[in-house]
Amino acid sequence: MKRDLGVKPFLFPMPVLMVATYGDGDVVDVMNMAWGRICARNMVPLKINEKHKTSENLRKRGAFTLSIADLPHMEAADFFGIASGNRMPDKFARSGLTAVRSEKVDAPVIQEFPLTLECCVVEDKMEVYGHHILGEIVGVLADEDVLDEEGNVDAKKLNALVYDQMQGSYYTIGEKAGKAWSVGAGLMKNEE
Repeated sequence: MKRDLGVKPFLFPMPVLMVATYGDGDVVDVMNMAWGRICARNMVPLKINEKHKTSENLRKRGAFTLSIADLPHMEAADFFGIASGNRMPDKFARSGLTAVRSEKVDAPVIQEFPLTLECCVVEDKMEVYGHHILGEIVGVLADEDVLDEEGNVDAKKLNALVYDQMQGSYYTIGEKAGKAWSVGAGLMKNEE
């Protein structure tokens, strides 16, 4: 029997994404954004409260990087969701992580995170539900140790964090359960 829980944002898993931007004076700012996704092959939408430092930086610089947070850097990733860049300008420095300038966009690449999308802002507008940013992916950077023998990202090697909206907790990705668009193929057969 199912119980009605009302209206809640209960989708799982949700990636733990690090949105990195430059502020004035090239100050690195990183925001933990759990409500992220891909909306097209080369597009990522961000919905951010316009009062965030990241929102201001996106409007000024028109670029960002989006990194997957991993288990070894969970403390820093969580800190980026707790601390406000508006009230704590040295937020990134306190994390102990390192950043280098992206070669493709005007945004920092956080060296410790294993997978990073480099994005240019192609749409920027205020909507009823917040600041809407659409970023075009113009490059992807991955640590060598998260790649398989063919040079593809291996999800298990990422040790990626996912966010559980229902319990307010982080989890890691587990074992591969099956091959997508393949495990259900047997049901396509017409048995007479």
